[in-house]
Amino acid sequence: MDLLYTGFYLDREVRRVERTMDEVIQEFVIALASERRSSQNTLGAYRTDLRQLMSFLAQRNISAWTAVTPADITDFAAHLRERKYANTSIARKVAALKSFFHFLQTRHLTEIDPSEDMQAPKVEKDLPHALSPNEVERLFAVVQSMSGVGQRDLAMLHTIYSTGMRVTELVSLNVGHVDLARGHVRCCGHNHKERILPLSLAAQSALGAYMDNYRQLLLRQTQEPALFLNHHGQRLTRQGFWLIIKGYAKAAGIEHITPHTLRHSFALDMLGRGMELRSVQELLGHANISTTHVYKQMRRVQQLVTIP
Repeated sequence: MDLLYTGFYLDREVRRVERTMDEVIQEFVIALASERRSSQNTLGAYRTDLRQLMSFLAQRNISAWTAVTPADITDFAAHLRERKYANTSIARKVAALKSFFHFLQTRHLTEIDPSEDMQAPKVEKDLPHALSPNEVERLFAVVQSMSGVGQRDLAMLHTIYSTGMRVTELVSLNVGHVDLARGHVRCCGHNHKERILPLSLAAQSALGAYMDNYRQLLLRQTQEPALFLNHHGQRLTRQGFWLIIKGYAKAAGIEHITPHTLRHSFALDMLGRGMELRSVQELLGHANISTTHVYKQMRRVQQLVTIP
């Protein structure tokens, strides 16, 4: 019995030695994907955050997760503050590493949780930023002035602004998801829930022009299903969209913009047109209406600002 007991712990030690730090991170990410069904964006963020911690530890000659101490974790948080990371970013990184070390303990890959006593910084929940009607006009004016690739970009901006879909949902669209005859697009959201979203006449026109013309020039393989293509004829990525929108915003003199700004602007616009909150929730694909309620708060602030 003692031999079996000892053998178990020897085997566990061997498994610890065999894994590199990055391999353990990969194992954690795979577990998140299968057990929690986390989105690709969440998985990518956790992987990046943990590799940043791993690089910090490497500078201290720490090459195994079992060697990490609470002092190392505290110093890592201080390092982030020194580099002027926002509290929201630090809070996300703290959440990632706490989840990671909990995973290590449950898998018997470490004896202690060095992040157990660590507290994330308090984060004030600011209201999302939306573009003003004037900023929307300026943004579209810049895109409309571009020939060639501007046709694709105009179609993307009109699609996201007239539907409120997430950027990930936008770049995941296939040609088969668009039905211009009926004036709508099929969108697959979180947990593979499908939504049918109406397209504005401007979006229908922009999509039709892009699909008939510039997409054909970008296309490399006739079987490519992706709606929005990059210069290599492949599906445009979320990061690619962000670089595009950031460039147009700069040209239009718009300082504050994120990949989700047009989604926020859509929600605010719908409420301004008298749409019920529940209907906005369904269009946005929110599982809980409390998530959508923030736009009602934004609408109230907007109304107070415009009162003479």
